[in-house]
Amino acid sequence: MTTLANKTLFISGASRGIGLAIALRAAADGANVAIAAKTDTPHPKLPGTIYTAAEEIEAAGGKALPIVCDIREEDQVDAAVKQTAEHFGGIDICVNNASAISLTGTEETPMKRYDLMNQINARGSYLVSQKCIPYLKKAENPHVLMLSPPLDMKPKWFGPHVAYSIAKYGMSLCVLGMAEEFAEEGIAFNALWPRTGIATAAINLIGGEEMMAHCRKPEIMADAAHIILTRNSRDFTGRFCMDDVLLHENGVDNFDQYAVDPTKELWPDFFVPDDVPPPPGSMGNRTD
Repeated sequence: MTTLANKTLFISGASRGIGLAIALRAAADGANVAIAAKTDTPHPKLPGTIYTAAEEIEAAGGKALPIVCDIREEDQVDAAVKQTAEHFGGIDICVNNASAISLTGTEETPMKRYDLMNQINARGSYLVSQKCIPYLKKAENPHVLMLSPPLDMKPKWFGPHVAYSIAKYGMSLCVLGMAEEFAEEGIAFNALWPRTGIATAAINLIGGEEMMAHCRKPEIMADAAHIILTRNSRDFTGRFCMDDVLLHENGVDNFDQYAVDPTKELWPDFFVPDDVPPPPGSMGNRTD
């Protein structure tokens, strides 16, 4: 399968950033997309709502269903998943994109912030997956995709920000376990992670144009996700994919197309394993 035409995707946190980019790539194929996010009114500092995302998805060629949903709340997730299935006639793909981050040490992390990260990242992804599974069992080529890192259990990924690392690796542990649990049903569970920082509105808020210039565009994650979601779900599951490696394996050689500024050094993301080098020439002559 090379297209997501007529497939239905349930994407958490798809009102902006990587989630929206994945939605737009699917929409270009003619997919149906449920946008499950909290942002129904404009954020004072971040652009985009579920309604503006829906407009972009439909302009790109897809069908959109904006749903106000806080993935920390089981009843809201249950209702959102049911609404999606009833509206589009089922669910083929679940993308767990919603995330919360705080790069703080143990003493500097209030338990309220710890709870938020774990409720959204690990618990939220578990919950959304759980509610989608009954519908995925009926799908022709069902996929669950986590936007989470490879399980590289090095102390350096935990020491500076234990709480955040626990929350993100919790998503990856769902991939590890659920891929095994639902293998016989043919539901694929995979993870996708970027090698570099990704230029999203949140990054712009944190570091401004200077930080954005050292990032890649969200489209690199969208193109990589498209490859995963069009694979045979029985053959491609339990994988922890790096965006550029996956793209290179599928014939992409020009990575400058994804750079915000190809003349700038690319800044690496967290959790990138040392033993997964970038494709030859993908980082230009900047950080190889």
